[in-house]
Amino acid sequence: MAILWQKTIKNTRYEVRTAGQTRRLYTDGVFHSQFNPEHAVTGGVWDVLMLPAFFYPAESIQRVLVLGVGGGAVIHQLQRYIKPAEIIGIELNPVHLMLAKQHFGITNQLAKLIQADAVTWLNNYSGPPFDMIIEDLFGEKNGEPERAVKANKAWFEKLNSHLSPEGVLVMNFISNHDLKNCAAISYKKISSLFKSTFQFTLTHYDNAVGAFLKTPATSQMLRKQINEIDELKKSKKLDFHVRKLK
Repeated sequence: MAILWQKTIKNTRYEVRTAGQTRRLYTDGVFHSQFNPEHAVTGGVWDVLMLPAFFYPAESIQRVLVLGVGGGAVIHQLQRYIKPAEIIGIELNPVHLMLAKQHFGITNQLAKLIQADAVTWLNNYSGPPFDMIIEDLFGEKNGEPERAVKANKAWFEKLNSHLSPEGVLVMNFISNHDLKNCAAISYKKISSLFKSTFQFTLTHYDNAVGAFLKTPATSQMLRKQINEIDELKKSKKLDFHVRKLK
């Protein structure tokens, strides 16, 4: 891939790489985001961060909170396939926000982007709840992604407090092991907050994405909604596996 933009800021190396219309964001060598305006589905983790919205009928997801924007790939996908009334994106890294706007096409019409620490922002937030919260908070350590906030009881309780009564919390984990050891699965008090829990994985990634729903759901419901969108039904890149954990 060609390098479209690169810069070292405060000892952190940022790169935007291109191949055709595809753009990728790398921070200290860690792959953070990918977007192609012609093909919103990339076969990457961002696909499965968006997919849990399809557990719900069309137009059910109206307010979405994205914690960890990166280049904003999931925002493009949400607007293309889900069309919520409002998306708020919280991102600690000001360079990521700048790149999301300048190189990944995230406009004010697509989402309201806010530079803030996600934990602090949620602690201070007093507005209406969200139908969907996507938590993708990662930093970098020695060239490897590292979770920025521990997925413990306190964090799940905080996230749950800002979910609507029938909402869904979506969280990215580095591995299946990390997902199964998070508080929403390993602690009964937290797991009881959710009626359905699913694990999403991709063939070419080690990540495991957890979807924690406040309502009962089945994978059949998810696939039915996906298959009603021709672009997704026909996409060969939408290669995911979903399994119910509870």
